[in-house]
Amino acid sequence: MKADAGSGPLPATQDRNGAAHMESTMTALRIHRGIGFARPQNADPLLLNLYVPGAPTDAQDQGGRPAVIHYHGGGWRTGERSSLGPGVDGFGLSPIEQLADAGFVVASANYRLTDVATFPAQLLDAKAAVRWLRTHAAEYGVDPRRIYAWGDSAGGHLAALLGLTAGGKVSVEPAGTPDADGDDHVAGVVAWYPPTDLERMGEQARPDAVARADDPGSRESLLLGAQPADAPERARAASPLTYVHPDAPPFLLIHGTADRFVPVEQSTSLAEALEGAGAAVELLLLEDADHMWQLPDGSSAAAGQATAATIDFLCRLAKQH
Repeated sequence: MKADAGSGPLPATQDRNGAAHMESTMTALRIHRGIGFARPQNADPLLLNLYVPGAPTDAQDQGGRPAVIHYHGGGWRTGERSSLGPGVDGFGLSPIEQLADAGFVVASANYRLTDVATFPAQLLDAKAAVRWLRTHAAEYGVDPRRIYAWGDSAGGHLAALLGLTAGGKVSVEPAGTPDADGDDHVAGVVAWYPPTDLERMGEQARPDAVARADDPGSRESLLLGAQPADAPERARAASPLTYVHPDAPPFLLIHGTADRFVPVEQSTSLAEALEGAGAAVELLLLEDADHMWQLPDGSSAAAGQATAATIDFLCRLAKQH
């Protein structure tokens, strides 16, 4: 439950990290906004918002709550923490708050956009958020064994990469990267309509596509610093599909069958690869849903279904650990 919009702004204070936070007297949900978690060279500090539920009631959570780190979408060039894009935000479903209501600590993190840096900077930032949360687990009541990654669109791409390259399985970090030796593994991944194979993404575009990866100046070319076709090695290095392995954490992939921005084959091909490697994966395809869960009738049904499936999947994982 969220505070009534008509009850006025929630009281705001600052915590010892200097981050502003608001507390709902109705739910005891504390929202810490603007916590700095990394300072990349030649870039602004990276910030996250942290949603911390009240005292745990489940005996399993007495040693710390499960946590989810959310990475926003926006084609790696726009977007902001705590947003799931204008289409999803406009439905008013508040998936992040719903996860917190289900008992998860949720961190929604920024990362460097493509006007600041090209890949792998975005993945390094995603890893830094995991390390920060694990380092501060005791402070915020988080179980460090139960940290999961979730992202939408470009953020789903980062969540998938994070899950597949964590724990030293594949190194994408140059020598000398600060904190590169920290624990960045996650216990599960949820990805909404993620790009997973940048090398083939352009050829998979629908006839009515709004955006194509092989268009000049595409989002993918800005991420790579080159057109995918002109830099196939870079495209493969930035593709989750490249890093599939048998020990991957459990995945939930959710995609609309009518997605005009990220072809649905991006999720189906990753699901097939994970299954073929013997990794646990669930695939949910939402009929007629476009990007950001837009439906022909304008309803929020697909967004609601994706949110419910996400919470169910993460709750099941949290109970297994």
